[in-house]
Amino acid sequence: MKTILVLAPHPDLADSIRSALSADLYRVIHRSDGEDSEPFLEPGVVGLAVIDVELAHVQGLWLVEKIRRRLPGCPIIVYTGAGPWEWEEEAYVNGVAHVLSKPLRPRMLTALVERISAAQPIRVTYRGPVVRRPRSNPALANPLPPEKQPAATRSLEILRDFSGVLTHSLCAEAMLKQFLLMLREILGVNRSAIFLRSTQRIQTAKSGAEDSGKFRSACILGLSTDVIATLNLSTAGGIGEFLDREGWILRRDSIEVEDDSVLQNEFDLLGAQVVIPILDRESLVGIAAFDGRITGEPLGNDELGLVFHLLEQLGLAVRNIWLHDQLAANHEMMTEILCELSSACIVVRRDLMVVHSNKTARGYFAKAGRRGQELEFNDLPQELGSKVYQVLKTGTAIAPFRFQPPDSAQTAYHVSIVPFRREEGGLPNTVLLMVEDHSQSEQLQRLELETVNLRLIRSMADRLAHEIGNAMVPLSTHQQLLGEKYKDPEFRASLNVALADGVKRVSRLLNQMRFLARDIAATRDPVPLAPLLEEAYQEAQKHQSIKSGKLLLDAGVQPAVVAGDRAALRHAFSEVLLNALQANPADAKVFVRVQMEEPHEDKVKGVTNGKTHANGSGPALQIDIQDNGTGFSTDALEHAPQPFFTTRNVGLGLGMTVSRKIIETHRGHLTILTPKPGQSGIVRISLPAAN
Repeated sequence: MKTILVLAPHPDLADSIRSALSADLYRVIHRSDGEDSEPFLEPGVVGLAVIDVELAHVQGLWLVEKIRRRLPGCPIIVYTGAGPWEWEEEAYVNGVAHVLSKPLRPRMLTALVERISAAQPIRVTYRGPVVRRPRSNPALANPLPPEKQPAATRSLEILRDFSGVLTHSLCAEAMLKQFLLMLREILGVNRSAIFLRSTQRIQTAKSGAEDSGKFRSACILGLSTDVIATLNLSTAGGIGEFLDREGWILRRDSIEVEDDSVLQNEFDLLGAQVVIPILDRESLVGIAAFDGRITGEPLGNDELGLVFHLLEQLGLAVRNIWLHDQLAANHEMMTEILCELSSACIVVRRDLMVVHSNKTARGYFAKAGRRGQELEFNDLPQELGSKVYQVLKTGTAIAPFRFQPPDSAQTAYHVSIVPFRREEGGLPNTVLLMVEDHSQSEQLQRLELETVNLRLIRSMADRLAHEIGNAMVPLSTHQQLLGEKYKDPEFRASLNVALADGVKRVSRLLNQMRFLARDIAATRDPVPLAPLLEEAYQEAQKHQSIKSGKLLLDAGVQPAVVAGDRAALRHAFSEVLLNALQANPADAKVFVRVQMEEPHEDKVKGVTNGKTHANGSGPALQIDIQDNGTGFSTDALEHAPQPFFTTRNVGLGLGMTVSRKIIETHRGHLTILTPKPGQSGIVRISLPAAN
């Protein structure tokens, strides 16, 4: 009867093996771990070992190594879950006969056990890459002389044991603890302790922050934790300051310690005979303190030199651990930040694999009914996916754009696609897709625009009703008296005046509306400026009957000609001149000065003979219209160009708005100059001169 040892955390595997094999031929013994199996780990006791481990964990490989070391000739079968092929390869290298995937398949197990029992050679099949080894050469079977083989074997054993320190390469405390245990086993050190500097100095090295220089205990052997807690090692003084400055190994009986009471006190508290600096080839990372051997003998200089070099390698490992911890912390922090952003953040790799997607992204694009929370590239809408693919393949960034899902007319996204390159000039390795939901903001903008439009319509309706009502009152009154007083000459004269006044007011209103609705000039005919201003002044006087009004025209540029729609320009100038006449109704005087416009830095885009047009296309004429009133108030300066603003009881308040619109359609501009104290109002109009 052959004995089969089953090492598994649970007895289910052993029960399955018992049911698959014949109880008359095989005895199955189950143990949960290596410690319980110690009585069976003797040569000749077990014919087959079956281990249930996860090869991706280093503990599983340790158990395999232990079984192979204790039972050199015993075949080993490993049951494991899915794992990287590198770990399977390591298992085969360590002598495992077969690596089988869970769950147990009885027919396969029975066939393998029968082959092993029949002592037939087993051809090991391996699912990972094939590692071909050279055929053995009998001449090279013993390359070392027999007298040197034990020393080489011992050296390899020490190297193998020391490699166990590397299994703790991501935990500084555990790695140093394993190192101290090995030193105790090799050198017989009685007591030892290792102190490490704070990792903060690694995190702030680039920012220039000062390091506190304090040390904390990382691991201790044979020392009281209470004593260590009261010890404050620092680079400001004592052992820390000496090792940081000198970098030497310091003994308790050295001259430096005898002359320094602080060093003596710290050596006494540590109970140490020697301290060794732990360097990372750049700076002091930590301090190692050692007592003598358990036999009372001190450590030799050669031994301390070797320990110093070993600690230097460990110092580099500690620094790498700190950098790894910092990188992991930064990565975790950035992941948390991206996850909590209100915008959707999706990182796509060159192979179209989504390597990160936050909660918002999954809420936007994840398909319903999917198991798991990860987002896939196929989940993205076709338009977004095609643009991401375009950026990955071409490396050319795309300007932010608006995206509206085809199945949701009320949803609007603002999309940005940012490529990330590791090498200059190369294609991007990843792309960051950021999607912001602008549906609510766009809806608010629409509502705000509608509110503004409604307010404008309400103001327009109010002003139109007021102006048309003022024009209709005299007509309505005369219409009521028309039947009784038609033959009265005085009544007919009054009716004629009322009709003429009403027609003028309504005609002005119609012209204002017509010019507001026009975006371009109807014609581009050459128009002499001086006669145009005279006509505009006469038209303005029709709406403001001031007999003493005067127009003082200084047409310095002869001939001054502009190109455009004569009727529209006449209306624009008449509105500005009417405003000037209304500034001082008792004694109105309007001063108009025409000259070539001087170039300005904020306007110059194209220059002709030292003169420039406001739009930079050629020479321009500057027309200043000044009244003799009190000037524009601060409120009027700010709101005069706005529609329906007026300081008078009559009119719509569209005069300056219409004038500005007409001037701008003629490629000019209208400006109300800020007056000096005591200066009257000045309106400056710039228009391109006709060629």
